Amino acid sequence: MTASSSSPLSSARPWLGIALVLGSATAWSYGGAIQRFIGMTDSWAIVFWRCLFGGLFLMSFMLIRDKAAGTAKLFRAMGWPGLMIAAGFAAVSTCFVLAVSMTPVANVVLFMAAIPLFAALLARVLLGEPITTITWGAVGAVIVGVAIMVSASIGEGGSLLGLGLAASIPVIFACMTLTRHHPGIRMTPAACLGCFVASAIAAPMVGGFAVGLPDLALLFAFGALNLGLGMAMYVTGARMIPSALAALLGTAEMILAPVWMVLLHDEIPSVRTMIGGSIVLAALFTYLIGHMRREPGPRVPTAS
Repeated sequence: MTASSSSPLSSARPWLGIALVLGSATAWSYGGAIQRFIGMTDSWAIVFWRCLFGGLFLMSFMLIRDKAAGTAKLFRAMGWPGLMIAAGFAAVSTCFVLAVSMTPVANVVLFMAAIPLFAALLARVLLGEPITTITWGAVGAVIVGVAIMVSASIGEGGSLLGLGLAASIPVIFACMTLTRHHPGIRMTPAACLGCFVASAIAAPMVGGFAVGLPDLALLFAFGALNLGLGMAMYVTGARMIPSALAALLGTAEMILAPVWMVLLHDEIPSVRTMIGGSIVLAALFTYLIGHMRREPGPRVPTAS
């Protein structure tokens, strides 16, 4: 199934698209909580197994949905923009695991909340695209919120490397959105390839591949049910609703992730982290709601 042949899904009942996107945000939100349960201390081993299981899940999803011939066609049609998305996805998947091993989960997901605003800013710098007054205000608010979060982590002896890895995630995602001028790109094959690339890069770094059965089950959930299932639900549901609404619903991940950490691991964010995170989320909501009012209706989502 190509991008052009998927248009019938956009006429489906919007409640199904909303439910699938919310489901994807929920699936993505418990990634940090799963990682905290994993007993192994080798972060590169976690990257290897998670991305391997995630890639296998997405490959199976495409084979069931598009059959073998359709899946092969999707990979052949990726071109260099798809390869750019795959490389970015591999980097983001790796940075997420490494960052969560070094810094509180709330820091990582709240940095990720700034992705749309980083993308707008990067498009202004590199492509000369105009930015509205509301967007400029939101970008400024995000800078303030992130500064408060970083000051909280540094004051508590947090890892500067972990913060750097967390901050790199929205920057990488923003670079990936530059491919939005190529609407034929499909996210699923790019994400699948990115998973396998990340797993291959992590393999030489792994100290040992032996994994106990409990950890193997957690790694499967981390890769297939967190990374893979979340992606499958998002790419299916986002075709049924406006892209700004999909992005707005996706912010549920940033809200739920710290909640799981409090409930399951007693990992309570500091006061300054919550203040800074609230500023970031408020700026994101303002930006997305303004963008949603200008967007006419559902469209086939691209890799951006």
